[in-house]
Amino acid sequence: MSGQVAPEAQGDAARGERSDGGSAASERSDGGSAAGERSDGGRALHVLVAPDSFGNTLSAVAAAQQIAAGWSAGRPGDVLELAPQSDGGPGFVDVLASAFGTRRLLTVSGPLGVPTPAEYLLDGGAAYVECAQACGLHLLPDGPSEDTAMSASSRGVGELIAAAVADGARRVVVGLGGSSCTDGGFGLAEAFGGFTGAARALAGVELVAATDVEHPLLGPHGAAAVFGPQKGAGSIDLVDALEERLEAVAVAWADATGRAVARLPGAGAAGGLGAALLALGASRESGADVVARATGQDAKLAAAGLVLTGEGRFDGQSLRGKLVTALARRAARHGCPTWVLAGQVTVSADEAAAHGVSATFSLVEHAGSVDRAMTEAAAQLREVAEEAAWRWTGRE
Repeated sequence: MSGQVAPEAQGDAARGERSDGGSAASERSDGGSAAGERSDGGRALHVLVAPDSFGNTLSAVAAAQQIAAGWSAGRPGDVLELAPQSDGGPGFVDVLASAFGTRRLLTVSGPLGVPTPAEYLLDGGAAYVECAQACGLHLLPDGPSEDTAMSASSRGVGELIAAAVADGARRVVVGLGGSSCTDGGFGLAEAFGGFTGAARALAGVELVAATDVEHPLLGPHGAAAVFGPQKGAGSIDLVDALEERLEAVAVAWADATGRAVARLPGAGAAGGLGAALLALGASRESGADVVARATGQDAKLAAAGLVLTGEGRFDGQSLRGKLVTALARRAARHGCPTWVLAGQVTVSADEAAAHGVSATFSLVEHAGSVDRAMTEAAAQLREVAEEAAWRWTGRE
């Protein structure tokens, strides 16, 4: 079997009983019924399918579709509501576009200057931009290296923001995460003709930096030291060079905007794009919270009897406020249990339960190897979801 259930979760939550004494399969907070009859005569369960992306193997939208297909195979007739999630990283626009807005497609500068297609989402006077679409790691044809660690640029992000503003957006929410650059927003500034140009062009625009990253721009917990190695900075000398560049860019932003932001939480997000946005007057919001509000997550949780979520790796970092456990805490407030389906699971059942997760399921355990779990991610996730459905009904 590929799943584990916390001992205390084998009672009420695992059977579908809510903490308020009702049945998670039948009662809604509005007094209505989430239950019906399944084709096998059992009670229909309202399931909220709300995964994050599975790294580079499955987008959040694709993961939600596979989980729903697998669960339906195991429990036909259950009510499934798909609500893919994002914390501002890759998939941010796709997740929001599944709920509202109009996509605007254009071509922008990729991280190495090669033109690349990208889009933003327009909803009235608000636009949603995903930095990974313009400077994501996946846009590096040969992956991150020492050369790309220094040369990757955020210019395309600036071009996306400029296009959204030209399209009438007066509020621009920028999802930060999955970037390949560590330029502190130098490239973004170039898209507006420089730091002062960016400050002038965006003076009347409400900016929001959507990120769950709390790292500052500089220092041992900053963008270069923490995230540089993931982007190809494999030596101390290269990390130091990136740090020096970020220091200079921070001064340039402060001179242009009058805001010193290098030490602020979130300034180190997306290679210092967080600092650029904060210098330009942006507020910082949790990316997961932005998606939750924009997609009416609380109402969906109130109607659900079970939440199925997931991510590429459910580990110690997941327990420190990442999207999956944040969602589990919200679900718990509605008396709704949460099950996690992940590529790999490295936390114990008790650790998961302490953060609101009643059961976990691992694709690697199910597939028998990391390689198979990744190369056959869609099929493996679908099969694990079907297994989870059978586990819910007690038919192991």
